[in-house]
Amino acid sequence: MTGLASQRLPRAARLLGDVITRLIVSGRVGFNEEPAEEATRQVELGNRNLCALAANFADTGFTSFIDTVIPTREQLNLFVELLAPRPILLVVLAPGIAACQYRNTIRDPEDRFDFDGYDELDAQMRRELGGLGWWFDTSALNPETTATRILSEASKRAQLTAQA
Repeated sequence: MTGLASQRLPRAARLLGDVITRLIVSGRVGFNEEPAEEATRQVELGNRNLCALAANFADTGFTSFIDTVIPTREQLNLFVELLAPRPILLVVLAPGIAACQYRNTIRDPEDRFDFDGYDELDAQMRRELGGLGWWFDTSALNPETTATRILSEASKRAQLTAQA
């Protein structure tokens, strides 16, 4: 959705968390890999890099779309802290687990993400982030409609306060 939404604005940047983490070419430890301490450290590094890029783009007049999974309140607080005082909108695409799994199967093979922890991730995000931002059920929407609604409704529905 961030790709479609960002293309519709006159000045926008799309920042993909997966692309940022893949900048590490030697010694990379994925978010759910071992050693866990290194995985956590690299997740934070990726988030800091995403925020630095977003801030740089925003400070030069671009709308930044950060496309990444933020599973915990601690990670969201880091984003809020690093992006302050810029306004932040949080849109959580929440089509449900079955829709996420199905959509992953129809993606281009290079864009697929093999992950079997949807239930746990969904529960964790709802527990830690429920009530923050806009939880947008996109299960019945196509990508174009989703992007249109994000652009037309997010400013009213997805605002975060300075203290998330």
